[in-house]
Amino acid sequence: MAAAAVLVLAAAAGAWWLWARASGAARGADVLLVTIDTLRHDALGFAGNPRAATPALDRLAAAGRVYSNAHAHNVVTLASHANILTGLYPHQHGVRDNSGFVLDARFPTLATLLSGAGYATAAFVGAFPLDARFGLARGFDVYDDRYPEGSAPTAFVIAERPGDQVVGPALAWWRANAGKKRFLWVHLYDPHAPYAPPEPFASRHAADPYAGEVAATDAFLAPLLAPFLDGREEPTLVAVTADHGEALGDHGELTHGLFAYEATLKVPLVLWGPGVQRGVDERSAAHVDLLPTLLGAVGVEAPEGLPGRSLLGPPGDGGRRIYFEALSPYLNRGWAPLRGVLAGRRKMIDVPLPELYDLARDPTEAENLVPRERRAFGTLRAALPRETVWPPQRRLVSGDEAARLRSLGYLAGSPGGKTRFTAQDDPKRLVALDRKIHRVIDLYSRGDLAAAAALGREVVAERPGMGAGYEHLALVLRQQEDLRGAIEVLETALERGAASPSLVRELGLALAEAGRADEAVRVLEPVAAAGEDLEAMNALGAAYFTAGRLPQAAAQLQRVLARDPGNVKALESLGAVTLAAGRVREAAQHLDRALAANPGLPIAWNTLGVARYQLGDPRGAVAAWERSIALDPRQFDALYNLGIVAAEVGERGKARAALEQFVATAPAGRFARDIAEARRRLGRL
Repeated sequence: MAAAAVLVLAAAAGAWWLWARASGAARGADVLLVTIDTLRHDALGFAGNPRAATPALDRLAAAGRVYSNAHAHNVVTLASHANILTGLYPHQHGVRDNSGFVLDARFPTLATLLSGAGYATAAFVGAFPLDARFGLARGFDVYDDRYPEGSAPTAFVIAERPGDQVVGPALAWWRANAGKKRFLWVHLYDPHAPYAPPEPFASRHAADPYAGEVAATDAFLAPLLAPFLDGREEPTLVAVTADHGEALGDHGELTHGLFAYEATLKVPLVLWGPGVQRGVDERSAAHVDLLPTLLGAVGVEAPEGLPGRSLLGPPGDGGRRIYFEALSPYLNRGWAPLRGVLAGRRKMIDVPLPELYDLARDPTEAENLVPRERRAFGTLRAALPRETVWPPQRRLVSGDEAARLRSLGYLAGSPGGKTRFTAQDDPKRLVALDRKIHRVIDLYSRGDLAAAAALGREVVAERPGMGAGYEHLALVLRQQEDLRGAIEVLETALERGAASPSLVRELGLALAEAGRADEAVRVLEPVAAAGEDLEAMNALGAAYFTAGRLPQAAAQLQRVLARDPGNVKALESLGAVTLAAGRVREAAQHLDRALAANPGLPIAWNTLGVARYQLGDPRGAVAAWERSIALDPRQFDALYNLGIVAAEVGERGKARAALEQFVATAPAGRFARDIAEARRRLGRL
């Protein structure tokens, strides 16, 4: 026993010595933080996955310290990164989901603290949930969040910024700032659904496209990590983690955001650099630990009262309890909110059908211990934070945010004011409905609108109080050219008390598209009056335009541009308004500005084609209409215009192909007269 005590003391002394050595080795070092979206903890080679193709990350892990028991506190992107950058829990900084929340400027972040310590700072992020508008850009000298602005007519589709387009400019910034103390944050979005890896990874992982996305991400990171591992860079403290994981069917969940089981809550975490001892660390680690770890290592003082601790400090969990939550089902659908606590290897989940797991014995969370261990459940439940307002509220989600997040797979809706929940609201009881919602998106994206509409009606019937179901069904119907059906669905939602500002906005848009412009104006004016919802303001401008009220339309769109000078939707619409008013050159200027910000706007290209034709440039008009159709074959006006003008400039084959496509695909109800004219012209061609 005496010998054992001596060994224990010796081990403790050795640990303290390692910590003391580590605490000074990285002082003043550069800092590199890499976050990978939607990366499962078991998707990597160093985590024991024999099928993984992740040599760059495996090499970093082999030379660094792997925290094998690390967890996030949220299972969505924005909130999770707010936790990482502030070192605070979500209930402390207030960001709870991907929409409707902005990080308050009163909270210091890793960037503001390192910038204050003389570091040059930059962030290069790969997806809209981390857009600068959400408050994470403070403290960064450069915040590169360049993705295409504006929206396509088909929702659920967005141009993704692949990892190589993130790493390239990040590396350029790093090299340009050599000689300074540097903090660089690089965020890669690639593993996020839908899984569409580039070649050669698509072919290599044809049976598992998620693994292909992970392999591609690793390859994108290789040029960033290799210089450090090869000793070609200054001493740098490197941290790599994920914002959350991906369910891939575990517990019935397809992606993430619904539950907080280990598939989505547990994350990979690796530290590498001066003073970091290589090996595997099995202690509990969490995202709130990253800020005190990185700041402490480089010698910058962290704010007092943080819930995390340095992962380079002395060993021992000290009975810590780690908070986590999954609030998207509540905030977007009105389902029961989910909160929980990790204590060692025990995990408590507080939902109407409560759960308790022993992760050491049951890592897949198959056996719920609540029936046998109610006292243990109650003890952990008592450790949940006491919040002034529960469930939490959020600000209005703009139409632009909703459209972008929907296209990324996040369904921004409304809880409908619900605060009491039963077993029927438990996400476990609604997982089949969640799968149906994902299936609606998948069918829509594949162009099977009839099946998407049928399934969307099932979703509405199963959960008639969920506004998001009505919004998505109406979106499908609008794409089917069934504007009357879309309007009926949205009006039914209002009658059933499922109203939200976003739903009212969608109703206004549908009314405007249906030619009921005066009704659209009446619906949209109250939503747009506050001047907070730019998408509603844009929609009102479009409704004024449809109603023939051109001066009011122009004034409304100028109000949008006064708030957001680069708003491409307002520029696109203002181009159409000024064109209709006969100010053709001004219209072309507005459209050129919109397309300079995002060349992928098919409606802007169509309108620009009309402007170019009126300015005496028919070949330039043909080129613009071709761009419009290439981006969206459903731009029927562009098809018709191309067929007419291509024939005028002698390109008969191009004219014939455009008119044939127009006749074959344009909706007969809306384009009956034009289809007849196109057939007549085809006869002459």
